[in-house]
Amino acid sequence: MVILNFLANDAPIFTWFILPVLIFCSRIFDQSVGTLRMIFVAKGYKSLAPLFAFFESLIWLVVIGEIFKHLDNPLCYIAYAGGYAMGNYVGMLLDERLSLGNVIIRVILNVETQDLIDQLKAANYGLTLLDAEGGKGKVKVVFSIVKRSEVKDFVGIINKFSPQSFYTIEEIRSVNKGVFRTDSRKQFLNMNMMIKKHK
Repeated sequence: MVILNFLANDAPIFTWFILPVLIFCSRIFDQSVGTLRMIFVAKGYKSLAPLFAFFESLIWLVVIGEIFKHLDNPLCYIAYAGGYAMGNYVGMLLDERLSLGNVIIRVILNVETQDLIDQLKAANYGLTLLDAEGGKGKVKVVFSIVKRSEVKDFVGIINKFSPQSFYTIEEIRSVNKGVFRTDSRKQFLNMNMMIKKHK
């Protein structure tokens, strides 16, 4: 009850400190959710995008309502804009951490780098190899579709075995069939299960 009375009385500490902080934090959460929603829409996550849109709109309405109650408080405007900017940054960090979806990696090799190809195959990456003509002669083009969480490992192999190679990474919305890298632990468990079945 004491807290409710404190808020209802619009005490200076609430108006000039607590409220701007709440608006700032709410806007961070709201914009982070909005950034993730756009990512989910782009990647075709039909069930998650509407859920995130609901919470994004709800938080935005609550925050805007509080700002209209305190139009004479410039700190609310600053908190709103600052939270919006920080929310975009946090949303992008969350996207990197979640690493949802797949990407296509295109590697163009202008020298013989069989070691790189062998290493990528040994790491269980599905590859498509093409012979092509580049601006300075014949090249080999390697295509691979990998999970976003595996990009760092894939690029690490490129940098180790063919650091001079040119490569691009592009987002893709959906994939049908194909050869994908499997978890070595899962492979080990599946192999053990097959051995037990044949005993």
